[in-house]
Amino acid sequence: MLARDYREFKSILDARGVIFSFSGYLSEGILYSLGDALRHKMALEDTDLTTVKKVFSVFIEQAQNIIRYSAEKVQGNLGKAIELSSGMVTIGTDGDKFFIVCANTMLNEDVPKLKARLEQLAGMDKDAIKAYYKEQLREPPEESSRGATIGLIEIARRASEPIQFDFDPVGDKQQFFCLKVSI
Repeated sequence: MLARDYREFKSILDARGVIFSFSGYLSEGILYSLGDALRHKMALEDTDLTTVKKVFSVFIEQAQNIIRYSAEKVQGNLGKAIELSSGMVTIGTDGDKFFIVCANTMLNEDVPKLKARLEQLAGMDKDAIKAYYKEQLREPPEESSRGATIGLIEIARRASEPIQFDFDPVGDKQQFFCLKVSI
């Protein structure tokens, strides 16, 4: 029964084109290892260098957003301060394109601002995104920002299609956030 359940789970991922999936607690160290595995996998498949760079860059930006903004965190001190953030990272192919999907829980109070930013980016064409990026580089970072303003624009710049996103309520205080980027 155990093997069958997980074989079925893997079959579902395979059917959706998933080549790489991680769910759990992320840290910068885990991010580095996952990125290394992703680069090697794409190199073994002779993926062109431009695509590898775009996929890798979006993967890093999205995973860093999980590390910085996930509402599910564990913290402690093991001789030094440790913080791990929970989320999901999935990379796959759909036809001739790669997709990168990241997801994590977030606090309800953080949703409106993120949703407005994503709606703005999703509604822009490539030229508008490029101009907006240059404009934002000249602006001072927002007080509460930990880098997501420019990071989201970077993601949209590398995407070959408008970014997709969704929120799903989790209890009274959180939402499950999902962001999909195609390259």
